[in-house]
Amino acid sequence: MTSIHHPPPLRPEFDALDPGLLEAVVAGEVRLSVAQGLDLLERAPLHTLGRWADARARTIHGDRIRTYIIDRNINYTNVCTAKCTFCAFRRDADDHDAYTLDYDTLFQKIRELSDIGGTQILMQGGMNPALPLDWYLELLRGIKERFPHIHVHAFSPPEFIEFVHFFNPPGDTLADKLRWVMVRLKDAGLDSIPGGGGEIFSHPVRRKIGLGKCDAEAWLTVMCVAHELGMFTSATMMFGHIEGRADRIHHMELVRQWQDKALTEFPGAGHYKAFISWPFQRENTPLGRLREWGHIEEELAPDAVFPGDAVATLAGDGDAKSHPEFGRRLRMAGATEYLRTQAVSRLMLDNIYSIGASWVTMGPHIGQVALGFGATDMGSVMMEENVVSAAGTTYCLNEPVICRLIREAGFIPAQRDNVYDLLKVHHGPNSPDLLVDDWSKHRAKKLHVQTEAKPAPVELSVTAGAVS
Repeated sequence: MTSIHHPPPLRPEFDALDPGLLEAVVAGEVRLSVAQGLDLLERAPLHTLGRWADARARTIHGDRIRTYIIDRNINYTNVCTAKCTFCAFRRDADDHDAYTLDYDTLFQKIRELSDIGGTQILMQGGMNPALPLDWYLELLRGIKERFPHIHVHAFSPPEFIEFVHFFNPPGDTLADKLRWVMVRLKDAGLDSIPGGGGEIFSHPVRRKIGLGKCDAEAWLTVMCVAHELGMFTSATMMFGHIEGRADRIHHMELVRQWQDKALTEFPGAGHYKAFISWPFQRENTPLGRLREWGHIEEELAPDAVFPGDAVATLAGDGDAKSHPEFGRRLRMAGATEYLRTQAVSRLMLDNIYSIGASWVTMGPHIGQVALGFGATDMGSVMMEENVVSAAGTTYCLNEPVICRLIREAGFIPAQRDNVYDLLKVHHGPNSPDLLVDDWSKHRAKKLHVQTEAKPAPVELSVTAGAVS
């Protein structure tokens, strides 16, 4: 019998740093309020955040095992109607390097994944109006006919919103239209939906950076329909650009609220399995050309307020006119800010099972440190990555190295599947990392990039750049 979901109570009267409050949060007995979450993000010492987030992670996952997955990130097209200012990947249809992969190429990529023991493809693309619904249905059927053992984790919420626009399905509401499309894709072979395109849910920020991309309500509605249909999904957040810190907490709160909805209204069906956040990468992007905050004297004054913080509210309804420089200044997030934000996400999201260490933007050793700041999953062992690579940052590791990073952080590495069931626990002498004699042969290599003239050799690599 499916148990009824009862969210923990809020205790807003307590100071966010009260040890008794945090002990109750770790035990799952109390839920942080948004004000307490923001206070922790802004005021808690770094080591304090790490200690409490790690304690919460251990309550949920235990002290022994931390995971990764073997999949392949397939970007089937880079043609996209959106013009997101943070993206260096998208192309117009008539650009010289625009592409849409044919079925044979896609099947070959999946075959290479299957040959090395991969279990999942993460398939996302630009929002290409030239592709009809039948193109997707035939592709999914072809994948399942050839590779029935491969989990198809595909099509982020912004893609689904564009499917509604492109295919004009019947229905009185957005949810009805989404359901019509999603049922057909699911019947053809779609297994689950990744959390791409989450960015930041706050309306003023999203309107500035996500031109042509769906709003928060639409994004969350896509996932709600997926959950109703029994599919598991993930949620994501990209921070460290023009947003205020309150925007990050508002984003987490919306994920938490809609997870409560899924667990309450669809017990035993689908819900969010993971939350992954990462800092914006500026290289080769229009957004990255903005001037960074703090580079002129008046911005260094004690009373100077970053424009994003001036606009941000915990309700996500800030006025973009609250600061004349809003949307014109960046506040990039380094390793410390990344770890702080991830730790708060583990403490805030009491109803989310896994927090992913998205270390592709920070490097493998910060990813390893993230395992002490609430993360319990190191992302995917992958064979290619295109979107984050286009923005200038790609860290690439193979399976032995990812296992070594997990083990040297004090845990046992384990390969998982999409729903976080363990496939292989590497505790014996035949573990990938324990078989290595010469680590000099396991240095980082460049990932395959789809638009290169000559494809790079297939190899098993690790990155947290893609959303699983």
